[in-house]
Amino acid sequence: MEKQERRVLELDKYEHGVLVNALNGMRNDLIEEDRPTDIVDEVLLKTIDAPTRKVRCRDETR
Repeated sequence: MEKQERRVLELDKYEHGVLVNALNGMRNDLIEEDRPTDIVDEVLLKTIDAPTRKVRCRDETR
């Protein structure tokens, strides 16, 4: 069995929103063209359901 490659993106709240809106726009375009939306649906759901992680901010003035 071949090992699957995975990619991890770190996005802030704004970037996450941009990605969700872009994928949703792509999905709507595919629906208008009467084309399958399966892969876009999967990626959109993964993006929406992606876990969050709190990031510790360092004090840069020290």
